[in-house]
Amino acid sequence: MTENQNGSSNSPSPAEDEVAKYRLKLEENANLVARIRHEINNPLTGVLGQAQLLLREELSERARKRVQTIEDLALRLRDVVAQLREVQRPSSDNEGAEPNGSNPPIV
Repeated sequence: MTENQNGSSNSPSPAEDEVAKYRLKLEENANLVARIRHEINNPLTGVLGQAQLLLREELSERARKRVQTIEDLALRLRDVVAQLREVQRPSSDNEGAEPNGSNPPIV
């Protein structure tokens, strides 16, 4: 009796096909999350840094409150971006790395 005649073969079962599809989808989602984190984090670093530099200068009370609001909102965004790391499926060889292989800047 050949392998095909007794019901076993090297082709994946329908269940294995479904698992492979889900794994591919998870990988695509993880890559999307990594790109989103990267694209948000880069300009966010600049906004936060500029706000912090402005807060070192002499400002009117009104301007200081506005810049403080910018800094506070940038810090909130930074926290959301950090939470996206938890959603992203970590891989053992490049955990936390950005899509281009670089590590995200520390804000």
